[in-house]
Amino acid sequence: MLNPEYIGFFAAILTTSAFLPQAFKIWKTQSADGLSLTMYLVMGTGTSCWLIYGVLIQSPSIIVANSVSISIIIFIITFIVRSKK
Repeated sequence: MLNPEYIGFFAAILTTSAFLPQAFKIWKTQSADGLSLTMYLVMGTGTSCWLIYGVLIQSPSIIVANSVSISIIIFIITFIVRSKK
């Protein structure tokens, strides 16, 4: 029988890696022009809630994915805020 955590980790890799192209572009260009701060704040809040949920149900795939996603989102938010100054 397939362990549900395997599916969770596969989904985690896909959804978390979706942020990477944007983060790499920001890093390379040192610019976050055109990005929505509101969108990333809402996404960060939702991701934080998923992390809390993962901790509560003790799901490694949810915990790992959302911890990494939050790190990338914080990186992006930092650049957005810096570019608005």
